Amino acid sequence: MLEADIVGTIKKVSRRKKLPDGTLYQSISVEHTENLAKRFKVGGQHIEIKALENDIVPERYARNMKTFSIEDQAILLRSKVCVVGLGGLGGTVVEILARCGIGTLALIDGDSFEDSNLNRQFLSTHHLLAAPKVEAAAQRVRHINSSIVVQNYPEYLNRKNAKRLLKNSDVVVDCLDNVQTRFILEETSKKAKIPLVSAAVAGISGHITTIFPQDRGLTLIYGEPNRLPPKGAETALGCLSPAVTLLASLESAEVVKILLNRGATLRNRLLIVDLNDNTLAVLDLI
Repeated sequence: MLEADIVGTIKKVSRRKKLPDGTLYQSISVEHTENLAKRFKVGGQHIEIKALENDIVPERYARNMKTFSIEDQAILLRSKVCVVGLGGLGGTVVEILARCGIGTLALIDGDSFEDSNLNRQFLSTHHLLAAPKVEAAAQRVRHINSSIVVQNYPEYLNRKNAKRLLKNSDVVVDCLDNVQTRFILEETSKKAKIPLVSAAVAGISGHITTIFPQDRGLTLIYGEPNRLPPKGAETALGCLSPAVTLLASLESAEVVKILLNRGATLRNRLLIVDLNDNTLAVLDLI
């Protein structure tokens, strides 16, 4: 009976609207979504999924609709994505995925903000210096999209906790700043049969790939993990905001393509970006 009441009320408060190209659609506002969630004591995610199931578009996703279908948006809302590392890459990935409407975000980082983060990490501000990154990320998601379920873990990923932290994720996003932990993340993702999107930035360049459980993955990029230093080229070249933002956008696009099973992903391929000379190259990983 409750579900019928929810659907009936959603239909009652929905309104006919028009996209910029003239396409008509039925819409439910953010305000109505939040009010109905409180009234029926369910999450906003539940209200939005029910709306989509009845061809009613939550207004916050209206501008997604010429690229995504209603079914696509519902898939995203039912999905869980784990973001490991909430610095430059991770903070921007979280921002984008929250606006896309990923229903559950698991956010992992044991670090806190410091002065040197301000050049590139979108979550960092003067008043958040020394604050835990995971708390800032969770708060940012709630400000963007109150319908999203946030699971925040203020801890560094390691061999002991990786399985627990990645549990039930549909996609994992590697936004780490060290190679050794990146290999632990890949190993755990493969064992859990979860696709992994991995990116790294150094200076004003970077690379990105997508790794499925059957793929060789990171060894084709870095070599064997026991022969590598803990930090990559970022240590020598620094890390600039334009490259961070671009690579985070590419990671987010890969996540959406994996979840919706559409478009060409970077599986078994490495996209290399160099903004010094505006080059993008895709290499086959074999």
